Amino acid sequence: MLAEMVEDVESDADVPWWRGAAIYQIYPRSFADTDGNGIGDLRGITERLDYVAELGVDAIWLSPFFTSPMRDFGYDVADYCDVDPVFGTLADFDALVAKAHQLGLKLIIDQVYSHSSDQHPWFQESRNSRDGERSDWYVWADAKADGSPPNNWQSVFGGPAWTWDARRGQYYLHNFLPEQPDLNVHNREVQDALLGAARFWLDRGVDGFRIDAINFAMHDPQLRDNPPATNGGKRTRPFDFQQHIYNQSHPDIVGFLERLRALVDEYPDRFTLAEVGGDHALSEMQEFTAGNHRLNSAYGFDFLYADKLTPALVANAATSWPEVAGWPSWAFENHDAPRAVSRWVDEAHRAAFSRLKMLLLCALRGSIILYQGEELGLPQVDVPFDRLQDPEAIANWPQTLSRDGARTPMPWSSNAPNFGFTTGHAWLPAGPDHASLTVDRQEADRRSMLQFTRACLAFRSHSLALRTGGIDIVTAGEALLVFDRRDGGEHLRCTFNLGDDALSFKASGRSLISTGEIDDETIGPYAAVIEELA
Repeated sequence: MLAEMVEDVESDADVPWWRGAAIYQIYPRSFADTDGNGIGDLRGITERLDYVAELGVDAIWLSPFFTSPMRDFGYDVADYCDVDPVFGTLADFDALVAKAHQLGLKLIIDQVYSHSSDQHPWFQESRNSRDGERSDWYVWADAKADGSPPNNWQSVFGGPAWTWDARRGQYYLHNFLPEQPDLNVHNREVQDALLGAARFWLDRGVDGFRIDAINFAMHDPQLRDNPPATNGGKRTRPFDFQQHIYNQSHPDIVGFLERLRALVDEYPDRFTLAEVGGDHALSEMQEFTAGNHRLNSAYGFDFLYADKLTPALVANAATSWPEVAGWPSWAFENHDAPRAVSRWVDEAHRAAFSRLKMLLLCALRGSIILYQGEELGLPQVDVPFDRLQDPEAIANWPQTLSRDGARTPMPWSSNAPNFGFTTGHAWLPAGPDHASLTVDRQEADRRSMLQFTRACLAFRSHSLALRTGGIDIVTAGEALLVFDRRDGGEHLRCTFNLGDDALSFKASGRSLISTGEIDDETIGPYAAVIEELA
């Protein structure tokens, strides 16, 4: 059966590599450190690329490694076209690209177009004069008559989205930290500069971009107040008290994305992926990916911040992306979201649930993103307050769950200091319960989560139905989820028990891959099976 599936996949040469691809996200600070300073680096990633390739993924997404003062750990860019010394050099990056391509891996990198660091030369020049060459490269506005900010916009990380700058005698906009001033992407010159940075990396061989917070890239030029949020929902930050109508999601973003896509299309086989959050994420994602002249795909936060994994959640996500709506991407975990096994299941069922979760991710229609350590079943780490690095968590502690708990070092070796991540003092503490989940232990155990992940990814890569086929929801009950995937003559039925009680089950076809306890009459807690239907 597997040989037949391989032949089918190889015969469909018209499908671009990214359609249905499995992408592995690497957070450079926490992957592998080679110089003992406690922070991961590009050389460490290169040294570990064989491990990534052996997982069976198609591509790597590399989180920011650009020159930065690291107030938001690389998402505050001070130079879009260089490597921060803490991560290495441009030569190290070139070696990483070469090794990835040698192993058959594509490499996509982050682009941060909505804001820069306040240490970027563009901002330093912009703040010095109201009539200079780059005076309009950021979003500046006069104070109200009483000296207060221009409007009521609030920042994601807490407090007003405006900071006073005495040099210009104006406020500047920042949707995130004050050290992350918003670029004025309405300005054509700013767009040109950002596209120039994109070309710089395309010329160095990258295979595409993951575009950070792109719906924050343009604001309402009239600076109208946001209306208050409707009642309900969690409110731990001032940002949560508003409807975000005017500080983000301007219609002109689409025009900029079309310019970006035109540039990327000058280079064959490249991929563009948008990150989109917010109350209107679905409609924006589909708008940003509509037709053949915008981005290839987008992902939101359907699963990343969900408190529970339910059949309804999966069914809603799947049916929200009909085939005419574009191509989605899905992630259960990333550097901004808590580890899913800690959000979605109790500790007693963590091992079984990790397997079910991985098989479900590999069965979804769309491209899929695995976050480093997800293949090991890593849980969230409880980082004590005195070790926190995340500025949002520090500002809103203890109400905001720290992003640091998902950014802790990758555990490579159970017997080495810092589990083999570094010989120095790691920038974040290792998870004490990660000792039994290290790569070396799981490599030696054929029944481990790591080995099961490899099996799931291999199964997906050799199935046209899973990589590119349609999806039909059959059942979305309280705990039972059943859906069909098909492409051409291949028809698969995917059955998942998302609850902790056994459910009635009757086989529909020949079992191809499964996890958990399944017999002729029942499917056990957190068990799953994919069958081939005649």
